[in-house]
Amino acid sequence: MGYIGAHGIAALHRYKYSGVDHSYLAKYVLQPFWNRFVTFLPLWMPFLSILVMFYGTNEFMYACICACFRLGISTRPNMITLTGFMFLVMSALLGFVYSPRLDTPPPRWVHLAHGLLLFLYQTFDAVDGKQARRTNSSSPLGELFDHGCDALACAFETMAFGSTAMCGGDSFWFWVISAIPFYGATWEHYFSHSLILPVVNGPTEGLALIYSLHFMTAIVGAQWWAQPFRQSLPFLSWIPFITELPTYKGAAYLLLLTAVLPTVVCNICNVHKVVKARKGNMSLALAMLYPFVVLMAGVLIWDHLSPSNLMGNYPHLVILGTGLAFGFLVGRMILAHLCDEPKGLKTNMCMSLLYLPLAIANALTARLNDGVPFVDEFFVLLGYCLFTGMTVLKSRNMILLHPLNRFDVELVPVSRSRYCLLIFLHHIDMHSMLNRITLLPLRHIGYSRNHDGIGNLLLQDNSERSLNIDHASLSSYRFRRCRIGLLLLFE
Repeated sequence: MGYIGAHGIAALHRYKYSGVDHSYLAKYVLQPFWNRFVTFLPLWMPFLSILVMFYGTNEFMYACICACFRLGISTRPNMITLTGFMFLVMSALLGFVYSPRLDTPPPRWVHLAHGLLLFLYQTFDAVDGKQARRTNSSSPLGELFDHGCDALACAFETMAFGSTAMCGGDSFWFWVISAIPFYGATWEHYFSHSLILPVVNGPTEGLALIYSLHFMTAIVGAQWWAQPFRQSLPFLSWIPFITELPTYKGAAYLLLLTAVLPTVVCNICNVHKVVKARKGNMSLALAMLYPFVVLMAGVLIWDHLSPSNLMGNYPHLVILGTGLAFGFLVGRMILAHLCDEPKGLKTNMCMSLLYLPLAIANALTARLNDGVPFVDEFFVLLGYCLFTGMTVLKSRNMILLHPLNRFDVELVPVSRSRYCLLIFLHHIDMHSMLNRITLLPLRHIGYSRNHDGIGNLLLQDNSERSLNIDHASLSSYRFRRCRIGLLLLFE
């Protein structure tokens, strides 16, 4: 992912989130519910402490610790974010089990589960920020993790909705319908420095509409989506061109015309106002959209050239791989915004796109070999998902540090060459100590104790900069008094 320089670190410390939701549904219905819901959450989550208590220092605990580090989880708000995201992963898995190609109707209880899991995702996604403010643990990296999960959520919810509406290969277009406004909002946020949601917006009314459709399908059955549009929605039969289409296709066209296009126009107009006020170049601003355009074009060209009907036979893999690539693009843009380093971070935005030319070239080989590609398309798709997944995981492979208060240290071996360093919250001001290595991967660590249990801790990054914490700053390991505050993984 590349290292964040001193300028980016300073920008992270200065960054303050700014956002407004003008939705009446959120203001009068959902916000009161969310404000009540967040009060039931504890102010801190001893997640890893519970693992240690029940499982001890065994391989299961080490695996959980490593997984938590890879996902950037060290505080309660990020755990809430991840929990909400896992609800959508469960929903997508249900869709895959009961509708492998997204073209057969699953049992009705699956639709009900889809709706409930999406509602829980929306709730947890809304309360993680409230919990961060309750616990005074808000941070720009929490925003990065939150919006990164939201970007990936587009793909997983598309797979769930595809099974509900039996869209088959056309499910990909519902991902497009969700991804375009998301990328446009992120792009606008990059320039305006404020996320402003209109009266009707995707995160509120959009998700409410989708889980309402899940619940409705549990009542009327999935076959409702396969009927002609004029039969399913007779009061809209006056609309030309779509009346004879299946209901799900008609709904997709209506969403493109009434939701996606107006949103994109508003995004471009708002960015143009900001760029004009700053006397910037609108062409350079529009250039930030090209990675997403290349992603879309690459996938569509691959599907068109493929002899295997990718979207029809393997809709889950196409949506998953493309969704992961999209998540990487969004994460890079958000990180560039947080660190105020557009030149240093935008250069790697296309890393997740490097696989597409190889996939297209493999599809072209079928035209030279009687319709048989050089490598089976199924394995190429698996490689696509693995490659984009690795780019997303690699982008999380950094130390997520903020200024902490009070800590304890415990060093535990994971293998002969890898260790976990647990730093627990207590009462020592670490702001000045951590500024020098914040967000830099560690190359070396030294830690020693004498017979009285006190010692020295040496942290060194890849640029040979080091931080020495002497024995006066180290406390003894008091398990029941500690909250997990920081987790480092190094080799």
